[in-house]
Amino acid sequence: MTEGTASGTFQPAPQGVQAITYNKAVVPAGATAQVTIATTTMGVRVRLAVTGMLARRAYGAHLHTMTCTSVPDDAGPHYQHQADPSKPSVDPAYANPRNEVWLDFTTDSKGAATVAANQDWAFDTTTSPRSLIVHAELTRTEAGKAGTAGPRVACLTLHP
Repeated sequence: MTEGTASGTFQPAPQGVQAITYNKAVVPAGATAQVTIATTTMGVRVRLAVTGMLARRAYGAHLHTMTCTSVPDDAGPHYQHQADPSKPSVDPAYANPRNEVWLDFTTDSKGAATVAANQDWAFDTTTSPRSLIVHAELTRTEAGKAGTAGPRVACLTLHP
């Protein structure tokens, strides 16, 4: 998706569901997510709004290169503006919030949160991000761990 909105209600992983929870203890069935991507004069703005998540809990969240399936790793690596030649990308020169879209959030007492990332670059229309992955932990930044955020606990397909 290079611009637009994707939203869904997280459910267990039957094939074809746009919003999948991989761990109902961390992302309850019925929780929702909405991702809005807008082109700006400065680049791109990505906004994430979630509801129904666990209260007062921190999560990592990033845009990924492939769509969601019942297998968490099928969503591929993080979308990167400048691709790291090494995979997986854990080099802070590439795995950082300036080169990727990091949307880490902490929910309020009702399990809701809204966060946005502003990038000074635009998505490549041929390789734009295809999903949002919610991770069990906040994103790490140190060398050798940069960009990691624990297990993938939910996925929202942005477009097929």
